[in-house]
Amino acid sequence: MAALLGLTGGIGSGKSTVARVLAGLGAAVIDADAISRAMTAANGPALPAIAEAFGPTMIGTDGALDRAAMRAQVFHDDGARRRLEAIIHPLVAAETDRQTRGALDTGHALLVYDVPLLVESGTRWRAKVDRVLVVDCEPATQIERVMARNGLPRAQVEQIVAAQATRAQRLAAADLVLFNGAGVTLEALQAQARQAAAAFKL
Repeated sequence: MAALLGLTGGIGSGKSTVARVLAGLGAAVIDADAISRAMTAANGPALPAIAEAFGPTMIGTDGALDRAAMRAQVFHDDGARRRLEAIIHPLVAAETDRQTRGALDTGHALLVYDVPLLVESGTRWRAKVDRVLVVDCEPATQIERVMARNGLPRAQVEQIVAAQATRAQRLAAADLVLFNGAGVTLEALQAQARQAAAAFKL
């Protein structure tokens, strides 16, 4: 029987690095964010319903969702955000189930669900997994990393961090914690990920 692990962490926490280590050790990583992006890429299955709900101007000239316009639409409008989620979430769930069946059919011992907003989703994801692994980091370090990585202004990054679950909320939901705060090297984080994988016989 495969083990099901939910992997989460705030923006800039290093969650994607941990996912790559686990994949390299043989885990099947199912990336909810990548699936969601595919739904709204050019010719993605979510686009017709998005155009109908929000107008055709939400579709860019490249045929994909205009993410900047949509962010501006939903960031301060909970009703718009819920309408968008009602379109995307069922499509993401169906593709997640398809990838899960494929991973189980090929005999993977560990399935890792890489879900940035796992804690924010309430019980929806928690009910699907056996354990939750949180990549932990101080908010100030998250902000500095994202500013350096994405070239975004501090105020915008602070808004993104504030819109996510708090550090305390993520830690409260965790069964396993990897610390990747200030001063932790890439090698040290990778070593922590390998230690966590050993618990799943990887």
